Amino acid sequence: MDYIRAIILGIVQGATEFLPVSSSGHLSVFQHFLGMSGENSLMLTVFLHIGTLVAVLAVYYKTFLRLLKEIGLTVRDAATLKLSRSTITEDRHTLYMMFISCVPLLFLLIPIGGGQNVKDFVERFTNDTDIFLEGICFFVTALLLLGSSEAARNRLHIKPRAEGKDAWWIGVAQFFAAALPGISRSGSTISAGILRGVDKNYMVEYSFVLGTPAILMASLVEIKDALESGLGGLGLGPIIVGIVVAAVVGILAIKLLEWLVKKDKFQFFGYYCLIISAAVILAATYEKIVGIN
Repeated sequence: MDYIRAIILGIVQGATEFLPVSSSGHLSVFQHFLGMSGENSLMLTVFLHIGTLVAVLAVYYKTFLRLLKEIGLTVRDAATLKLSRSTITEDRHTLYMMFISCVPLLFLLIPIGGGQNVKDFVERFTNDTDIFLEGICFFVTALLLLGSSEAARNRLHIKPRAEGKDAWWIGVAQFFAAALPGISRSGSTISAGILRGVDKNYMVEYSFVLGTPAILMASLVEIKDALESGLGGLGLGPIIVGIVVAAVVGILAIKLLEWLVKKDKFQFFGYYCLIISAAVILAATYEKIVGIN
């Protein structure tokens, strides 16, 4: 049964991490109905992120190599006091914008008392057995996707790349996606950029590259904790199968999203999220009425 669950969750993670429909929301709902909760669920979810990291690195490896090279050049110019507007290449501009977009994530670490921060407070609601919140967040994602699709069709002037204020609002969108299951990280960041007037094709790559460092760092921390506490009863086989499935499906999902965005079909994901939102809210309401936990 662990292999079947690993394959199912690998498919869900690989597809929904990159399609703008929220991987965290889908994993939460699937785990709810598969009866996977607690330590096993957490461990498998943590390792599935490795598969999606492999997928995005495989598709955008040239971009990552350019950015890594630019980081080295930026450090060199800073050390030799040669940083100036004249040294800002396209890749360096992207690095600066990504830095701005990552700043709002720091809000998750703001202490709120009792030894907790904002992230800990939110997790009290997202780690329960109720899926009503996920349904509401799916609805928010749907509104973002449909709203940005409509804005893209009606906008006359399109920016070829993100600028400072655009990067900030993209980062704010990423903050809410990181905090709440059901709000798609890719969907919210792409939509935020489009609503700010940035080119939609540019935003697809920017969104995936932007999310990679945060996902990588979070995964490393979680995997370290997972290995220290054991695999929660999971065998190595199901973990490997889940990672491979998530990676393969993730690559296909990225290619599919790129194609649909070019064909102006982005709004279809919004309709999908509306349907999922309604189904999840109805299921959560039914469970409340009949007393199912």
